[in-house]
Amino acid sequence: MKKILSARSLCKSYGNIQVLKNIDLDVEDNEIVAIVGPSGAGKTSLLHILGTLDRPDNVVESSLIIDKIDTTKISNNALAAFRNRNMGFVFQFHELLPEFTILENVCLPTWIGENSPKNSKIKAMELLDQLGVVNHASKKPTSLSGGEQQRVAVARSLINDPKIIFADEPSGNLDSENAHKLHELFFKLRKERGCSFIIVTHNKDLAKSSDRTISLRDGKVQ
Repeated sequence: MKKILSARSLCKSYGNIQVLKNIDLDVEDNEIVAIVGPSGAGKTSLLHILGTLDRPDNVVESSLIIDKIDTTKISNNALAAFRNRNMGFVFQFHELLPEFTILENVCLPTWIGENSPKNSKIKAMELLDQLGVVNHASKKPTSLSGGEQQRVAVARSLINDPKIIFADEPSGNLDSENAHKLHELFFKLRKERGCSFIIVTHNKDLAKSSDRTISLRDGKVQ
């Protein structure tokens, strides 16, 4: 199988506190990987670094190769453009912009990438329809339920056809029914779109149903 992500010797310190210690990790195309561990283990820090939202410590041996690009070796501007084209993100609290409509929230990554506004809206409406929330396209996020907002966040993560999606406790703010629906949606999207998922979760059912579980403790892979 082809690797979509390969990390070697990733370390991260904040001041005198080392939160990640020589992390090695591979993720294959079309794979769903769950990262689990106790609070304070470094799960979110690792996800942010794997998703290039944060940089690892400058260690000679470290590398983070995503789709054949070593992201530790490119500039911040180039990295931002690469992230926008190749990655999607889903967070626990949706992170939808309240002043924008649902449709505008989904379109945002394409506008950042300077894509055609008309084509972006057409594609966004198709995604919203696929995820069952197209009837809310003109509404503001605060008028939607938590489960609906998370589906909008998933639509936004898919708008640029990413090869890998990073999710940080995506069902942590949902009731059990909506959490189950979201988990089913991830597996459906993996099958239909062929993208990989890296998911930080405390949800045992989601971790158990993933292709592989990585356990993190005290900043190290167990």
